[in-house]
Amino acid sequence: MVKCMKLLGNLSQGISPLQKRKLYQCCILPIALYSFQLWFYNKAPVLYHMKILDKMQRRAAIWILGAFKTLPTEGMKAIAGIIPIKFHLQKLAKRSQMCPLKLPTNHIIRVLMEDTPDPLKPPNPHAVSSLMN
Repeated sequence: MVKCMKLLGNLSQGISPLQKRKLYQCCILPIALYSFQLWFYNKAPVLYHMKILDKMQRRAAIWILGAFKTLPTEGMKAIAGIIPIKFHLQKLAKRSQMCPLKLPTNHIIRVLMEDTPDPLKPPNPHAVSSLMN
């Protein structure tokens, strides 16, 4: 998809680097990181996926800046205003872990995930903690 985005820069008037970065953030990143929670977790060997995403991000930075391929990657990302993919994934993982905490206390997902049930209520047989035992 990053390769196809190069066509937009070759238009008669072209688009500015700010518009290119916004296109990258709004169009490419959500597609590339769709369902990353399935393979990105704390102690998993994700080197293969990270290499692919680093290549994608490098191509995007070159496209955004119109730079040469010989420039250092980290410098290009900094100038283009792109967060390194590792930190972006960590940020998204933290946000996705917070989603169940934003639900109301009586929501079915919160009820199933609670670790310390109310001592006055009988324990929930379908709770995640009881399934792990």
